[in-house]
Amino acid sequence: MKLAGKHAVVTGGANGIGRALARKFSAEGARVVIADLDLERASTLASEIDGLAAAVDVGDESSLRALVERAEREGGPIDLFCSNAGIGVLGGVEVENEHWQEIWEVNVMAHVYAARAVLPSMLERGEGYLLNTASAAGLLTQIDSACYSVTKHAAVGFAEWLAVSYGDRGIAVSVLCPQAVRTAMTAESANGGVAGVDGMIEPEEVADCVIEALGEERFMILPHPTVAKYLQNKVGDYDGWLSGMRRLRARFQSS
Repeated sequence: MKLAGKHAVVTGGANGIGRALARKFSAEGARVVIADLDLERASTLASEIDGLAAAVDVGDESSLRALVERAEREGGPIDLFCSNAGIGVLGGVEVENEHWQEIWEVNVMAHVYAARAVLPSMLERGEGYLLNTASAAGLLTQIDSACYSVTKHAAVGFAEWLAVSYGDRGIAVSVLCPQAVRTAMTAESANGGVAGVDGMIEPEEVADCVIEALGEERFMILPHPTVAKYLQNKVGDYDGWLSGMRRLRARFQSS
């Protein structure tokens, strides 16, 4: 996909990766809707890039559907929907049910809600693009967060299903799986914590990778290329990979 003249929606667009994506999409010639809980910050960005700011709670299907209806009413059919908003919850099996449910709604069901809302129009036109932000944790794991690992694995799985189910009907799908990126989510961890073992990158670097991948309509987007090698190691020797991850966990717990 070439973005010039396209209509794009970015959830979580007021901050971090979403903010960098919105700016990059606009620079490439797209009309951009910046959707976020933080409407004030979204509005500031919208004024900078001549976009549209919209409030949205991606974990609420009615809110997300209202976003799509407004975007289509004010800007025409959506060519690219970037389901980017996400949250993290630290902890393991002890994390309370309400937090599991909250992260499930935001990190997984938001992608489902978005697809439900935009696919009918895209399928009718025979074209459209779904870009879902997951994480390298969805391919590997997140040592300090069971919730994040599980939901990001589910997000990758849903993106795979979308690509299989609609790839022959004109719908392109990509899933974005970075490691540590300098955003509010990683701000509390020195150098990105465990996820930063291969270095921290800037949101703008992620956006550059996304533009390249959209141009090729490539499914898997890995701003940290070493993740592909880790994934090969994982499927090639699962027990060996688990042993290595336990060693990594011990290393970070002792530091």
